[in-house]
Amino acid sequence: MDMSLRARSTISKQASTSSDASEIPLLHTDNNNDNNNNNLIPDSSERPLVPRLSISQRALETTANLANLLPTGTLLAFQLLIPIFTNNGSCDTATRPMTLILLALLAFSCFVACFTDSFKAPDGQIYYGLATFKGLWIFDYNAATASGVPSELNKYRVGFIDLVHAVLSVLVFVAVALRDKNVVSCYYPSPNQETKQVLDVVPIGIGVICSLLFVVFPTRRHGIGFPVTPDRR
Repeated sequence: MDMSLRARSTISKQASTSSDASEIPLLHTDNNNDNNNNNLIPDSSERPLVPRLSISQRALETTANLANLLPTGTLLAFQLLIPIFTNNGSCDTATRPMTLILLALLAFSCFVACFTDSFKAPDGQIYYGLATFKGLWIFDYNAATASGVPSELNKYRVGFIDLVHAVLSVLVFVAVALRDKNVVSCYYPSPNQETKQVLDVVPIGIGVICSLLFVVFPTRRHGIGFPVTPDRR
């Protein structure tokens, strides 16, 4: 009798314990959230590798930035006329010297444009001229005289920095021409490996040297085709 009572009490205790345990709320663990959190943590081993720029791509970027230092009209004429003169890179005995003459004229245009300057008349009109060793030679002198010519035109005379910028401008134009596919195809239709490396490296060298020299020797001229600085106007 005593054994049966003890057995019943033990069974009732186990039942009450199990019922109490069932009433305790269990924490819900979401495996999907854990997986999402794990996915949010970047894995260094799965990061995509950034491709390195080739020499030709870096040359294109360098010459594209240096093209901003060229006169706008000269650069526009180069982009429009070169495909026509070179027949889209397929030069012959007639178009090859014509293309060379065109490149020489455009380079000379870059050289001369560095010696042009401008001034703002009292009526707000801007007049352009050519800087000489004595001063500024105004293109439209009669109209400038009616608007008001500055009394000190000798401050616009040619200096050493103008010569430096003229040479650098020609070098930049050469770098841009060397990176044009029509010009390269005209004079080097099937270049060998050494020539190809030279055509890739030379524009980069010109770009680095000219960029440094443009910073060391800044100019205050605002000639034809160049941007205008507000403080000079």
